[in-house]
Amino acid sequence: MWLLLLLPVVILLYLILRIWQRRARSRFAKPALLNYLSPNRSRFKPVLKLIILLIALAGIVIGLVNPKIGSELETVKREGVDIVFAIDVSKSMDAEDIAPNRLEKSKQLVRQIIGNLGSDRVGIIAYAGSAFPQLPITTDYGSAKMFLQSLNTNMISSQGTAIGDAIKLATDFFDDDQKTNRVMFILSDGEDHEGNVEDMAQKAKEAGIKIFTIGVGTPKGGPIPIKRNGVVQNYKKDRQGETVITKLETESLKQIARTTNGDYFDGKVTGTVTEQVKEALLNIEKTEFEAKQYADYESQFQWFVGLAVFLLFLDIFLLERKTGWVKKLNLFNEKRKREE
Repeated sequence: MWLLLLLPVVILLYLILRIWQRRARSRFAKPALLNYLSPNRSRFKPVLKLIILLIALAGIVIGLVNPKIGSELETVKREGVDIVFAIDVSKSMDAEDIAPNRLEKSKQLVRQIIGNLGSDRVGIIAYAGSAFPQLPITTDYGSAKMFLQSLNTNMISSQGTAIGDAIKLATDFFDDDQKTNRVMFILSDGEDHEGNVEDMAQKAKEAGIKIFTIGVGTPKGGPIPIKRNGVVQNYKKDRQGETVITKLETESLKQIARTTNGDYFDGKVTGTVTEQVKEALLNIEKTEFEAKQYADYESQFQWFVGLAVFLLFLDIFLLERKTGWVKKLNLFNEKRKREE
């Protein structure tokens, strides 16, 4: 819309041009003589051409703005389940016993699962020594993938692995007003430093949440790298100076899944996990959780651009001399003035 400021600029340039032309003609001859030498010169046509140019420029600018109007209202109904992904972002997830590392593998798994979803809603929770919501329940999968990409092991200052806190947060994460089936996926190496996992899992079951756990890592485990600018500087050590080896603890993850009638998946092969999750979700009843009306807007830029093109085309054939049939009408009594 700022381009509309070009219109007063064009008017100013036109006025400057007219003043220059008038002064140039006055140096050449007197006005009466000029009218006699060029009787067909129109004083109105240049103004008309200016008006046409201004309207054309305004049409182009408005066309670039692309105004829209609502054409119809559409009722959209969705059926699916609410899914929350709880992703472990503790330092142990930097271990590279599974390529490229445990956290990146977890993000890859979630990305693939979201890519296979239909009309389900998703949310993301990140947890380490504490848990916090990363993305509220939404149907915007693009935003989910964007927030997923931003997860890293430095985002939570309190270190540790509090799976119980993540489960507790998930119980408040779902919308109680809409009675949807609720599913939670926990992606972790299974280490837990809080010890309240079973109690939280039982409360999740009472809240109608089915938990599926995905183990990311290997039973053999690996050291936790300490990196600077992406380069490994050292490995995490314990108080005795020994290198810490973090291992996949599957038993706690399996127990959580059993408590809530869910299932445990080994996250080693992405394709296998994706198929297992897809099959598990197919067995969960879909419920209608959304019925909204959306205005379907249609672009109207073509009318303004079309008008601008027509006027610019018309301007080509619009000459600055008087029109013959208008001249014959003698609207302003020009003939008598010339005779006098």
